[in-house]
Order: sequence, then C-alpha cells, then structure tokens
Amino acid sequence: MLKNKLQKYKLILASGSPRRQQFFKDLDLDFEIRLKEIEEIYPPELKAEEITNYLAELKANAFEGELNSNEILITSDTIVWHNNKALGKPKNAQDAFEILKSLSNATHEVITSVCFKTNVDSTVMFELTKVTFNELTDEAIRYYIENYKPFDKAGAYGIQEWIGFVGVSKIEGSYANVMGMPTDKVYKYLSNLA
Repeated sequence: MLKNKLQKYKLILASGSPRRQQFFKDLDLDFEIRLKEIEEIYPPELKAEEITNYLAELKANAFEGELNSNEILITSDTIVWHNNKALGKPKNAQDAFEILKSLSNATHEVITSVCFKTNVDSTVMFELTKVTFNELTDEAIRYYIENYKPFDKAGAYGIQEWIGFVGVSKIEGSYANVMGMPTDKVYKYLSNLA
C-alpha cells in the first residue's frame, strides 16, 4: 500500500538494530540499510526527549551532504527515563541487574525519537510510553540476564521477551515504541509524504 505511494523515494534506515529493521520489513516498506559509527554523547543538561531528539539528529547529521534528492534517511534513538535519569544499554551483567532492580515495582518512561532527513531538511518526532513493572525478584532478574543477555537494550530489557511477559503489569502508549520504533507515527509521517 504505502510502498507503492513511496516509489519515487528511496528509504534509508541508518540503524543496525535487528528490531528496527524488522519493523520496516513488517511495515512492508522497501528500504536500504546504511550505517555509520557515531559516538552517542549528548550534553549533560539535556533531559528526557531532548536526549533522544539530539541523538537521532546527531546520527542523521553524519550523512550531511551525502543524500540524493529522492532519498529519505531515517535514524532513531531510544532511552529509558527513570527517576530523572537516562538509562541506556547496560555495561555488563551487574549493571543490567542494578538497572532492572531500579525498574522493579515502579513506572518508567520509554522515549524514542525518529529523525527523517532529506537533502534539504530534517524533521524529528518523539513518542513516550509509560511502562510499569511488577516487583521483580532477584532470582527472576538473574534468570532473565543469564538467559536473554539484554546488553544491547536500553533499560536492560526487551518488552517482547520473557521479562516483559512476567514483569510488565501496565503499559500506557505505543507498545512498538517500547521495542524501539513508534511504527504508527513513522507510517503516518511517510504516508503524508506520498
């Protein structure tokens, strides 16, 4: 459907994330993957969506001057925001344990920003989803870390994995956003271009 409308455009997904790539396949879109190594460092005064907006734009700006007139580059960034602090990907098992322990029996926010860049301009949007965890036992947290190794995931968990099934009691907002891409907003934005 949308694929036909977007025939004059070439979509470029600048993400190594298997989940984000799968989303684009599941949205039935033709796209190419282009990757660049970016140091994801942001100014310390930024908070919540300011962080993800900044990083999504930073990733897109790495392609400045390289896009053809028919190309749309899509970059994104996701963080878990909890207790006024950004929780990124865990450094190791101990870090993952401490992150999950802090999320236990509490509500946090998952924020994803998406940047759409062409050779003339760029647009950034973000989505915020609230996720509430039941109390997680130390045993459950260790089991999850040992068996699922969530070291590539912001907040040290994937909602679509075991921990999401047993630990999440409530979600307010986009489920896909928690997995790393607010697919409904992305689809709507691209539909408006067509």
